[in-house]
Amino acid sequence: MGAVEVRPVTSWGDRRAFINLPWTLYRDDPNWVPPLRLLVKELVGYSRHPFGEIADVQTFLARKDGVACGRIAAIVNHEHNKMFNEKRGFFGFFESIDDSQVAHALFDEARRWLAARDIHLIRGPANPSMNYECGLLVDGFDSPPTFLMTYNPPYYPRLVESYGFRKAQDLYAFTGSREQLPKVEDQLGGLADQAQARCEANIRPMHGTKKDIEVFLELYNRSFEGMWGSVPLTRHEMTEFVTTLKWLVDPQLAMIAEVDGRGVGAVIGLPDYNPRIKKINGRLLPFGFYHLLTKKKDIRRIRVISINVLPEFQRWGLGLVLLRALVPKALEMGIQEAEFSWIAESNTLPRIGMEKAQVKLTKTYRMFDLDGAAKSN
Repeated sequence: MGAVEVRPVTSWGDRRAFINLPWTLYRDDPNWVPPLRLLVKELVGYSRHPFGEIADVQTFLARKDGVACGRIAAIVNHEHNKMFNEKRGFFGFFESIDDSQVAHALFDEARRWLAARDIHLIRGPANPSMNYECGLLVDGFDSPPTFLMTYNPPYYPRLVESYGFRKAQDLYAFTGSREQLPKVEDQLGGLADQAQARCEANIRPMHGTKKDIEVFLELYNRSFEGMWGSVPLTRHEMTEFVTTLKWLVDPQLAMIAEVDGRGVGAVIGLPDYNPRIKKINGRLLPFGFYHLLTKKKDIRRIRVISINVLPEFQRWGLGLVLLRALVPKALEMGIQEAEFSWIAESNTLPRIGMEKAQVKLTKTYRMFDLDGAAKSN
């Protein structure tokens, strides 16, 4: 058995090996979708990103017999610790061969780096926070992920749990097909009518303008107040998201609810760009952007990334009103399938709504915690 060596990523060559490792690990997995290389570089701190203003990130690379075989990022999200008044670190961007020696060595190094900062509580995976990709896939390995959702081999939960991590929260993905929509209307249409009568909301398309996207992001921040693990986006993160979303959003798949002229709710269904990302192999340059964003109407699957309603309107059923407004537009565009993700298991109202609509629970992602008393094997 070869020796495992884990070192901090410091050189250009190490950074390249860190970024490229998944292409080796997943080369025979038909369900894997390559990450966008430029985005990973930004989020781990190899190039500038607003997340770097609120967090410290150190990446580590594992080698066995000189060959890269695992990676991890140790993260201190200062906004999270300020919000929850705790000292907690995160791990993210975890990848490993099926070898507990490698995985444990990676967790050991991340843990030492955090302990040097007097942090002994660890949560993950967060890539790099719960406002981005997060969670380890623990059920639903039989199909590719949708846009901006994670994917990993079935052995990853075993590696994580064998180190001492335990479940903190599950995040669910529900999938509805075009054939289910008439049944959904029968079951929830009356409730949506009642909700609309109560709130008298004006539902309008969300245009891909800076103003409308800012309205959505403000709603995003406020609607998740008090939700498990939720930390508001900073102003600079919101600016970054505005720049990104204006290219990704299809106005027909995004709605804003207004009451008395004020935005109180929003829903966004993003086209599932993952099949195109697979074709461009995660490379946006030089022509990847073009192949990714042209002919959006040819995409037949969407991910409903967010149904956001201000806390004071959440029990009015406004989410149902927004969802009902989205459905006809999706049908007109020829959308065949929609994934609603993610929904935390503790977020009772939307989870019950999905269950009442009888859409199928297709994937489960898990956040894990490690306390200071846990020991590696």
